Amino acid sequence: MRAEGQAHIDRIEGAMALVRRSLDWERALRRLDELNARVEDPDLWNDPKRAEAVMRERRQLDAAIGTVKEITAEMADAIEFVELGEAESDDDTIAEGLATLARLADRADADKVQALLKGEADSNDTFVEIHAGAGGTESQDWAEMLFRMYARWAERKGYKVETVEYQAGEQAGIKSATLLLKGENAYGYAKTESGVHRLVRISPYDSSARRHTSFSSVWVYPVIDDNIEIEINDSDLKIDTYRASGAGGQHVNTTDSAVRITHVPTGIVVASQNDRSQHKNRATAMGMLKARLFEREMAEREAAASGEYQEKSEIGWGHQIRSYVLQPYQLVKDLRTGTTSTAPGDVLDGAIDPFIAAALAQRVTGERVQVEDAD
Repeated sequence: MRAEGQAHIDRIEGAMALVRRSLDWERALRRLDELNARVEDPDLWNDPKRAEAVMRERRQLDAAIGTVKEITAEMADAIEFVELGEAESDDDTIAEGLATLARLADRADADKVQALLKGEADSNDTFVEIHAGAGGTESQDWAEMLFRMYARWAERKGYKVETVEYQAGEQAGIKSATLLLKGENAYGYAKTESGVHRLVRISPYDSSARRHTSFSSVWVYPVIDDNIEIEINDSDLKIDTYRASGAGGQHVNTTDSAVRITHVPTGIVVASQNDRSQHKNRATAMGMLKARLFEREMAEREAAASGEYQEKSEIGWGHQIRSYVLQPYQLVKDLRTGTTSTAPGDVLDGAIDPFIAAALAQRVTGERVQVEDAD
């Protein structure tokens, strides 16, 4: 087998091994048999909600298992095709086999990401909350760049994007903002972005053209659906109303329609100002609070064994998860995974997908994933 073909095979086998590990392959096969048996039970359909949940799980599991089997079988066929071409010195046959392996490798990488999105709330819609760090206008401008990046990335994936809260900076950028992304696996894709992001660049606000370092925090948490129950005591809440900021009409910016809710026991603060109705903004803010509390609970469960859980409010600005350097070579680097990207256009907008893929893989293996991507 030629080196080119072996490289494709290694990519495919690595991706499929990661998918099997994520699925817990033997358990997944047994679970699919159980679900198939339940679907054939006529009594299941007496409870439509329960039946819908069973069918959804069955479809997802069947698709993931079927993909692994299909790619593995096609890879075996392509290898045989290449070996046949090499035995007969047929360059056209070899080229066709190698092209098939390359296509399968690309497909395996894409399907690997889909298979990794199997967390409890990965399929849910998500909130993306952005806060500027210390540094005034420079950090606020960086926060707005992140805001635009996530909004464009979500739109490119076909998600519906809503701005829930937006606090503009004094001169430029934003102090804070919250996006609501609606679409399949929105939380699963975005959850790896939680943390502190650092930007190093020649500042456009510095007349001496000096290099500046800016920080912004990004917190991602899932929208809670009816299948997840979160209890909140009214006595634990502090609710404030205020006038919405930013663009708006004579009603939005002249009445106290915006709502801010503080959960006293945890110190979590959420706000909503995207609706003219105070009642609707309060409902949205309560949904955000439930989502934050659920995300907190999930983080505590995941870190209970290792004892590494840390309150997000206590994470220092020095513990950044991603470092962006925009000068001089448009280099972007993810400090968590070692992923780097050099994109000639809007580098922030173009680099997020490989970073997410690498971060998702790292969550399963616990190992650092090295990925080089050049667009």
